[in-house]
Amino acid sequence: MKPSVCHGSTKRMLADSLKKLMQTKSLNKISIHEIAKDCGLNRQTFYYHFHDIYDLLEWFYIEEAAELLEDKYDSLTLSDGFLRILNYIQQNETLCLCTLDSVGHSHLRQFFYGTINRIYLHIVNEYSEDLDVSEQHKSFIAHYYTVSFSAFVEFWLRSGLKEDPNEMIKLCEAATQGTIRKALERFSKSPPEK
Repeated sequence: MKPSVCHGSTKRMLADSLKKLMQTKSLNKISIHEIAKDCGLNRQTFYYHFHDIYDLLEWFYIEEAAELLEDKYDSLTLSDGFLRILNYIQQNETLCLCTLDSVGHSHLRQFFYGTINRIYLHIVNEYSEDLDVSEQHKSFIAHYYTVSFSAFVEFWLRSGLKEDPNEMIKLCEAATQGTIRKALERFSKSPPEK
């Protein structure tokens, strides 16, 4: 039997219910019945859209990542993008910690990685416009910085978000100032003239 509500809004209702329940319970103690009941749906409706709770968890992190960057993607700077991520984590600390401490932790790590990697790929492509760098090397550089910043973000979350996001961005910028461009120049087939 098909649900009477359109797919997108039903998925969003289920995701909102899961997020609400994660504010007070660990993920492994939340049942599909509770999620469906919280938003006035039945279990069959849940299974019409998702295989299990982790499938729902993955879906909402993909949605959150898209919403986080969608309106500014073309003009995104490193500091703007990272500040959006850090602010999201601050606003959703309980949700993020609940996910990190569950079997579904890979979905949060993928959220960190995917979102951060989109920012780095954008910046790498921007910095290499006048250089002849292979796509493989650009991807490697973006991956290298993504892994580093993703680990940094996870550590920040696990240590209680003590540092102010703006201060963290300043520290990261100071630590990596000019290093992406220098890496691209080293990988370039035809470095710019001096």
